[in-house]
Amino acid sequence: MSQAPENLLYTKEHEWVRMEGTTAYIGITDFAQSELGDIVFVELPDVGSSVQAGETFGTVESVKTVSDLYAPVSGKVVKINSELADTPEKVNEQPYEGGWMIAVEIESDHPEGLLSAKEYQSLIAE
Repeated sequence: MSQAPENLLYTKEHEWVRMEGTTAYIGITDFAQSELGDIVFVELPDVGSSVQAGETFGTVESVKTVSDLYAPVSGKVVKINSELADTPEKVNEQPYEGGWMIAVEIESDHPEGLLSAKEYQSLIAE
């Protein structure tokens, strides 16, 4: 079973969040990428666009399916991982490092409703 890094926060939709000051880096979990299979395309929002917690911000396409990506936080997109346009497989290979998707300047100081690593591990163990 995949391990969820302790320094990240998680959603029930299998996104992760790494906070760096007021910037939230967002990607999908190792569990999610393994369920999806080989990822062939990632559609991300434009820099400068707004995302709302709980709403879709893009899609990830694998050989099996297309899945929506849900924003774990609200704010403005300040960076996208443009490398994923040419190498979407980074999401499979490095879900918590090179496979990050977007960085969002968050609106509130503390994102709400996110799970700790331990809570997320319990969720995917069910």
